[in-house]
Amino acid sequence: MIKVLFICHGNICRSTMCQSVMAYQVRQKGLEDIFEIESAATSREEIGNTPHYGTVGKLRQVGIPLVPHRAVQMTPADYDYYDFLIGMDDWNIKNMTRIAGGDPEGKIFKLLQFANSSRDIADPWYTGNFDETYNDILEGLEGFWKYLRAEKYI
Repeated sequence: MIKVLFICHGNICRSTMCQSVMAYQVRQKGLEDIFEIESAATSREEIGNTPHYGTVGKLRQVGIPLVPHRAVQMTPADYDYYDFLIGMDDWNIKNMTRIAGGDPEGKIFKLLQFANSSRDIADPWYTGNFDETYNDILEGLEGFWKYLRAEKYI
């Protein structure tokens, strides 16, 4: 089982969008039996809240089902449980590393690094641009799939 946790600040925009898109891609590839995909926040601001209406609308527009989810906060135990903890921006990475107490096993990644980019995933909470966020996520996930194949995870 390959366990992936996508993480952003509040767990209502980027990480839930990424979780839903990857879950959809996993189903399309017939790989449901080997993946567990979740998402979480680095903050407590949105705990218990459902995904942002902009995320819901963008996923509906592109025909990707929203994974039922309520915002949760990343915990130190998540570091031990998940194989990949994937943040959306540099600030997330800093906070994820703090929550985990470091990254001794090299499990913490920024999504777009899989696409050979140092860019952050655009935060639609501030930009209002869910199209840009979706495109960034597609770019990062395409790179992640390539990484998983190259490293013989799949």
